[in-house]
Amino acid sequence: MAEISEAQDSDSSKLLDSDSKAPQRPDSEPEFEPKLMRKSKPGLKRLFLTFSVLFSFLLGFPFLWKSVEIYRSPLPFREIDSLSTQLRSDTLLFPLHFHALFVGFDSDPDRLRRSILSEITKLTSQNPKCSDNYTLSVTVDLGSRCLRGPTSSPHSSSYQCGSVTAAAFVQNDDVAVDERLASVFGGKTKEYSVAVVKGGSERAVVGKYRHAWMVVGDGSDVGMAAVKVAEVLVKVFINGGREEGLIRNEFMPVGADGKIVLSFNLLNADPHDWVYDWDFEKIDDTLLTPMIEALGPVANISVESQVLYHTPKASFSYWNQKLESYVFSTKDLPFFVNSNEWHLDTSIAAGGRSKILQFAVYVPSAKECPLLLQLPNGEISKTNGFISPMWGGVIVWNPQGCLKDSEFKPSAKNIIPIQDLENMFEVFIGQFRQLFGFKSLNVYTNASGDWNLLPSERGFTEWELDVLSWQHTCFNLHSCATTLGSLSRLVQSLPRMIIKDEIGKQVKLSLEAAKLALSNASSGVYESSAASSSQARSLAEDAFFDPSIMSVSYYSFEHCFAVYSPFFLPVSMHVVLAALRELKRYKQEKAKYLAWKAKANTAT
Repeated sequence: MAEISEAQDSDSSKLLDSDSKAPQRPDSEPEFEPKLMRKSKPGLKRLFLTFSVLFSFLLGFPFLWKSVEIYRSPLPFREIDSLSTQLRSDTLLFPLHFHALFVGFDSDPDRLRRSILSEITKLTSQNPKCSDNYTLSVTVDLGSRCLRGPTSSPHSSSYQCGSVTAAAFVQNDDVAVDERLASVFGGKTKEYSVAVVKGGSERAVVGKYRHAWMVVGDGSDVGMAAVKVAEVLVKVFINGGREEGLIRNEFMPVGADGKIVLSFNLLNADPHDWVYDWDFEKIDDTLLTPMIEALGPVANISVESQVLYHTPKASFSYWNQKLESYVFSTKDLPFFVNSNEWHLDTSIAAGGRSKILQFAVYVPSAKECPLLLQLPNGEISKTNGFISPMWGGVIVWNPQGCLKDSEFKPSAKNIIPIQDLENMFEVFIGQFRQLFGFKSLNVYTNASGDWNLLPSERGFTEWELDVLSWQHTCFNLHSCATTLGSLSRLVQSLPRMIIKDEIGKQVKLSLEAAKLALSNASSGVYESSAASSSQARSLAEDAFFDPSIMSVSYYSFEHCFAVYSPFFLPVSMHVVLAALRELKRYKQEKAKYLAWKAKANTAT
């Protein structure tokens, strides 16, 4: 027992010795809690790296946005709206001045003026888009002196008394009278004059310039003459001899770019019978060039020609024993043009939005020659041709000896006689006039009687060109405003639409041309207003139909977000969450360090 107790005492003494040797904590040192405190200051390296990645994403976002940005040239939206509002609210007025001259009448000019103005008001139809701002002056020529109304009118005072006498109308030479009146009324100012002369054989003629004359009997009523004057001023000089008035809904024969391509085609139905050619250059110089120059302010016209072979017609004809010829009726006209065999091609320059009018001379084969067109009333057409709206016209030309086939050698080339060619192209010019809405006949009939219309060597008289200029200006300006308005609404509705500088330039030039056309129209410069309005419409159409506008890259911001978010959103979310977690960790570690430091300061 004694040994066991001694061993226990020795072990306890060793433990006491070891405890005495362990380091002792100073009484001033605070108690450390590892979960709530830390003795070292937290580092910024991890936080710096994480936020560097985040800032690199944020700095790269503007570059990404710039890379997908759509370039948009600034457009003058306010000016476009101003033009549309001006044309919609204010009627475009064309200033016109009428002058009525009465020779051999002893009447009060003011009373005649009131009577004519009253009739003009009744006959004039108001157009909501375009109208006429007309003035009227009346001169009564008594030979020795003149009575004028109103006396302050500069137009009536420019007429010299005694310049027009009844003796000039006795010979019934309308061409000479037309030239005489042109020298009397022609001046710097554009006025439309009507001369009423008492004495001689009664007739009424409209010249190729801007005047007309009427010869009445000695016992004619001056009141009835005033009514006829008003009718010719409104029905002919304003409406152009058409019943629908000044402005139609669409200016049919002219393309959107203001160009017309006249394609003339000589069609040999069967070259095994005969082959015909023509001297087109001579006809172009003598007949077509003057007409093209006259229509220059209205349209830019180019001419092409070709000769085709193996071009049979698509309709059938029958033999008429009485006429000893083959006949096709007006019912067959829709099937006459054979689009499968008539390859009426045009040059590359005729493409785009230009209006192409086809004029064809059809030379029938020996199996159906001569070929005549029978009208609905049973008579044979004098021109042996017809027009097709929006397409052109066709003339059937029968060779002089087509019934005597033996006189023609097979496949021999023949030339159409120049006289026949001139007659055919005069018919073509008449068909071209009809496509513009004018009459092909040189007679205008109204309630007061018939008026003979003198033709012009250029195909269109001066007053007809004025009517075309008004019509062209009115339609083009409203078309330009409509097109620019549509473009403005389209661009504003699609914020990501590409708008090139070329489009912006075209829009600005179109607005400038439209303003110039409005200024010229209000000043009475009809040719310049027509040319400017054509340019304004063409530029507006070019801007609206620019190929870049038709691109498929017009997408909304929602579409852009839907395309790029699957790639950038997951990556950016991880970067943002990592930055938030690191910031939270840094704040926690810093709070531990501050807690330990505060406890240590308290203990000391």
